[in-house]
Order: sequence, then structure tokens, then C-alpha cells
Amino acid sequence: MREPKIGLALGSGGAKGFAHVGVIKVLEEAGIAIDMIAGSSMGALVATFYAAGCDVERLYRIAQLFKRKYYLDFTVPKMGFVAGKRIKDMIAMFTYNKRLEELDIPTAVVATDILSGEKVVFTEGPIAPAVRASISIPGIFIPEKIDNRLLVDGGVIDRIPVSVAKSLGADIIIAVDVSSGKVNGEVTSIFDVIMQSIEIMQHELVHHRKVASDLMMRPAVENFSSRAFTNIEDIIRAGEEEAIRHIHDIQQRIEKWKENHHV
Repeated sequence: MREPKIGLALGSGGAKGFAHVGVIKVLEEAGIAIDMIAGSSMGALVATFYAAGCDVERLYRIAQLFKRKYYLDFTVPKMGFVAGKRIKDMIAMFTYNKRLEELDIPTAVVATDILSGEKVVFTEGPIAPAVRASISIPGIFIPEKIDNRLLVDGGVIDRIPVSVAKSLGADIIIAVDVSSGKVNGEVTSIFDVIMQSIEIMQHELVHHRKVASDLMMRPAVENFSSRAFTNIEDIIRAGEEEAIRHIHDIQQRIEKWKENHHV
């Protein structure tokens, strides 16, 4: 009897995306193998780091050291304020300059083609440009150009990429939504205006679109800001706590799947 293939769909959410790290830790400790991951924006960053071989302990350290100033390289604004070379170099370093098809766990990175409005899914090719595209918040990061496509944040078109995890062959999909419905934080800069606007739009989009995952986790991150890389440990803990609440349910679903598919 084969085990069901477990897919993770990790959603966008800026700094709140570090809750994904807590979810992965708890799944790992419970012996629930992750067979494939689809990620949008911050979900893509966490997914590729983990799939490239960063163990949970290292992910925790990266998250705790992550400061906005380390990866924002400001430029004269034309299509964005941030050139994005610094974060691309960081992604390449933490994913060991691998290509997506070389990852230990099959991983898909979601971006948005700003010219055609299409969803672009990367499952092969260099990791750093794909993730750099997926985290390119419109108006803040300069879009990433790949194969004559101008790409921005995956969360714009598919905030929690469940259908992408399904297309990778997952039997059971665990989705993680880290963009709380509550809009919070002070709006004091153009960054805040852009981020807050996108969050409101994305929340509405998901609210009206039924996400067909087997199980949806929503870590309690509503009191944290998506744009301030502070309280990272608390955000990770929120991911852990939410995953712990769902472990029994996941194990039951796995058993039920095996009962229904015994050969």
C-alpha cells in the first residue's frame, strides 16, 4: 500500500510568511513527509530554502536574522523602488545556486505576468530569479524579467497555490494562509500604502474564491505586520501552534486515504 503524496501550498504574506517555517517544523516532528511544495511570494522563499536542503534549525536561524535592510537595495524609481539584486543573491546563496529541478522536494514557484495577467509557474530553471519574481511586490520591487515576461508577485494572481500543488501530483494538500483578514499597522509611507492596498485586494480575492485544499491552516498572525520583520519568533510560533492543532486531523486524513486506496 503506498502512502499518499502530501503537498504543501504556502501562501504569500510578507514577514508573516515565516509562520510557514513553524508549520514545516511541526509536520516534520510528527513524521509527516512533505512530497511536494507550491509557494507564492514569501511561501516560495520558504519552500525553496527548505527543499534545497536548509533544515528546520537553519530556517529558524535565517528567519531570526532576516532584516528588511539586508535585502532592500534602493534604486531610482522607474518600475519600483527596490532593484532586488541583493535579495536575489541571498536566495541563490541559501538555495546553494541550485535549479528547481535539482531540489530534494519537487517545488513550484508562482509568479504573475504583469503584461498578460497570466499565472506563471516555475518547476525548473534557476531558483533565484524565479523566487525573486515571486516576491516582487508591485510598485516596490522592479519586476523580474524572465523569457521576455515581466514578472511580479505570485500572490497577485494566486495567493495560496493549492491548484499548483495538485498539479504536482499531491493526493492530500495542506494549505497555509498567512495573510490574516485583519488589516493592521500604521500607514506612514508609500510602502505601507502599496502593501496595505495589495493585502486588501488579495484578501477579497481569496474570500470570494473557494480554495479547494484538503486542509487549510491559518496561523494566528493577524496582530503582526506583513512589512515589519520584527516579532519573527512569535510569527514562527504561531505557525507551530496552528500546525499542532491540525496534526491529528492530518493523520486521520492520511489513514482514510489509505483505506480508500488500498490495492
